[in-house]
Amino acid sequence: MAEKPRPTALTVHQQSKLLEIGFDDGVVYRIPFELMRVYSPSAEVQGHGPGQEVLQTGKRGVVIQGLETVGHYGVQPTFDDGHSSGIYSWDYLHHLGADQDQLWREYEARLAAAGVSRDAPMSAPVAGKSGSGCSH
Repeated sequence: MAEKPRPTALTVHQQSKLLEIGFDDGVVYRIPFELMRVYSPSAEVQGHGPGQEVLQTGKRGVVIQGLETVGHYGVQPTFDDGHSSGIYSWDYLHHLGADQDQLWREYEARLAAAGVSRDAPMSAPVAGKSGSGCSH
């Protein structure tokens, strides 16, 4: 089994709203904060099982206010919309960086299927979904 890439550099770019992460395989990704937020690995976003995902909207201008390392595992960002429960493993950040074109397409398709705009406020649950499903 091939060794998984490990991070070598991590920079939060507030003005461009990008997390830049370099890996020891020589790859550097620039991941938009919005993509990180809408694909947060937290139960609040992912749900507690398949089909329980909560479509995130209104996150285009989201900013990372803080970024804490979590052991040797990854990082836990605090976003300015109050979301701070997602722990992003190095592997997950590599996935977000490597697959971001596909992830954007999937996100846009989910928005279209739900009949909502990327900039719609998160005030009400999306049709067919009930709240976040996570009470903590």
